[in-house]
Amino acid sequence: MSDPRAARIPFAGSKAANLARAALAGLPVLPGFVVPYGDWSGHGDLEGLEGLRRAWQELSADGTRPLVVRSSSPQEDTQESSLAGQFASVLDVQGWHEFRAAVRTVLDSAHRPDGTVAPMAVLVQPMLAARVGGVMFGADPVEGRTDRMLVSAVRGGPDSLVSGEQPGTNYWLSRWGRLLRTEPDDPEGLLGADGLRRLARLARQARGVFGGPQDIEFGFDASGRLWLFQSRPITAMAARPARGARLLGPGPVAETLPDQLEPLEEDLWVAPMARGLAAALDIGGTAPRRQLRSLPVVTAVGGRAAADLRLLGAAPPRNRWLALLNPAPGARRLAAAWRVGRLTAALPGLAVDLVADVDRRLAETPSADRLTRPDLVAALRWSRTVLVSLHAQEALAGALLPEPRATAAGVALAALAEARALGVPDDRMVAAQPVVLALVAPGLGRELRLPANPGPGHPEGAPTARQGAAPTAALTDTPATVDTLAALDTVPAAPAPPLPSLPPREALRLRIRWVQELQVRLVREAARRLVVRGGPGEASKVGLLRWREFVEALEHGRLPGDFKERLPRAVSAPLPDAFRLAEGGTVVAERPVGKGRGGSEGAGQGVSGGRAAGTAWDGTGTRPADPVLVVRTLDPALAPLLPGLAGLVAQTGSPLSHLAVLAREFGLPTVVGATDAVRRFPPGSRLTVDGTTGDVHVREQEEQEQREAQQSLGQAPQGDPR
Repeated sequence: MSDPRAARIPFAGSKAANLARAALAGLPVLPGFVVPYGDWSGHGDLEGLEGLRRAWQELSADGTRPLVVRSSSPQEDTQESSLAGQFASVLDVQGWHEFRAAVRTVLDSAHRPDGTVAPMAVLVQPMLAARVGGVMFGADPVEGRTDRMLVSAVRGGPDSLVSGEQPGTNYWLSRWGRLLRTEPDDPEGLLGADGLRRLARLARQARGVFGGPQDIEFGFDASGRLWLFQSRPITAMAARPARGARLLGPGPVAETLPDQLEPLEEDLWVAPMARGLAAALDIGGTAPRRQLRSLPVVTAVGGRAAADLRLLGAAPPRNRWLALLNPAPGARRLAAAWRVGRLTAALPGLAVDLVADVDRRLAETPSADRLTRPDLVAALRWSRTVLVSLHAQEALAGALLPEPRATAAGVALAALAEARALGVPDDRMVAAQPVVLALVAPGLGRELRLPANPGPGHPEGAPTARQGAAPTAALTDTPATVDTLAALDTVPAAPAPPLPSLPPREALRLRIRWVQELQVRLVREAARRLVVRGGPGEASKVGLLRWREFVEALEHGRLPGDFKERLPRAVSAPLPDAFRLAEGGTVVAERPVGKGRGGSEGAGQGVSGGRAAGTAWDGTGTRPADPVLVVRTLDPALAPLLPGLAGLVAQTGSPLSHLAVLAREFGLPTVVGATDAVRRFPPGSRLTVDGTTGDVHVREQEEQEQREAQQSLGQAPQGDPR
């Protein structure tokens, strides 16, 4: 190892070369020797290598000292890939014959499952009986912090830790070795304050030698001396949002747009919502105008709508005391007070006018198949414009007016029950009772599916479809019947009774949904015409266009050059309740203050960030299309299964085990420490995995909770975007 050639990776492999460099720099490395790559070719039984036997005799004291025989391939322990645990190592090797067999085992491990053979050198060192061993990362790869270190330690050597057999005790340290937290508690005191400081010093020294934070295996011998067993680059760091990144979340907008959207749906529904809410916030003086102009209040992340939680007041300020001392919000509110005071009195009348205008336009719009191409484009442009006004007034009504005692959803549930009792089929329900659209989200490519029968009776406080309602600040809107929505259905229906009066906010919300449904019908008709003219190839692909591209195709018949290669978005996991965006648009869930683990029953410890939805799989039998591997422990033998996985959940394991390292390299959302996961998540379960917070949810439960929440909208007002 003292030979300068041992520091050359092509000659000695990465593992041996890194240790040779560390030894030359004065780091505590055990002595040893390397069988260089190529020296063993032509010596299948290794008997012909006299130099090998002499080196073995010297290092093992003629067989009296046990050795460890380890792989050292130029392909492992690199900046791009660690290949952690993919090649063999043999411990406690005694005697010449056992040594030869161990070397052969390491060389044979160069044969990869894909049929390739990796170049392989062999590293040989004395076997150290460690009192405490483990793995140390010179940065925190789980949280993406370079100002923190993460140490995971067990009694004995680090092998049981990296193999996943033991979870270890985790220590989070500052760069100078100050203990920040321990998980789980360490009553036995595996590593005292002095040991942690020495480890931090070793991590800093290794960073200086290799030019970056290192993934280090270490051990303390019986006398307390610290030894470096391995040093390699940290290959995967969790994404970390930039300082000051916005706090986003789906909460304020998920009830309106709960599903994953295609690009055209984003432009039709998210963009007008963002502009409308920005106008409402500007009028209310709740956010700086410059900020509202530069940052969208609502945006789409992976096709899912998310709002700026701080702009909407759904999250506390970053620093409460500074916020109290800041005069700007008060000044804005003072400047807006006279507007808001007058607006509160005028808002019901403004809503009456807007609702009447929307109803008139809907009544005047023919069914989509009777519109000319210019009229289709004009109707769609009007719909996007009017949605901005509807969203702005709806947000102001929710913030300034008393809470309504009746909701559009409540009326819709009553109307749905009555219509079904009269035998109206679901495919004619919108024509007979347009109010039922309040119960379903819009979608260009999804069939409209109404909820199951709400059962006998109606939600408390909800008027029936034939009753008038006069809640506080009620809006006596233009009676809306099926004639008001002629454009929403091409088949005439029996006259429906007029809708009851609704409070301003609820009347506005219902018109938002009606306008969105008009857009769906118009876009589908436009897509049909484009297909007939040799356009998208199939109508469902029209959602892959952006708004400007769609108008260009409709007006001039020109599609983007790459349109045929565009594919629908892959199904993404629901967004976390609160998150920030890191570089590349990576979603990083906001951890609960003071908690390192999720709070749900399925929570464990997130060790590889990201979110995924998929089907639970135990690694045997037919592999699902979107597999989430659920296992008892992070066994390195599972590594060949990682490519193509949607997620990984283990009952035990360390964030620094070999399989956890590989999961981060693959960008695979991974959770360890999920109690009783194998029993609770049997194969076939639909799971959502959050590798940042450690949460694991059964998706059927989430969907049921969402359905119950939507049905409860008839009993209580929906959440305000305030």
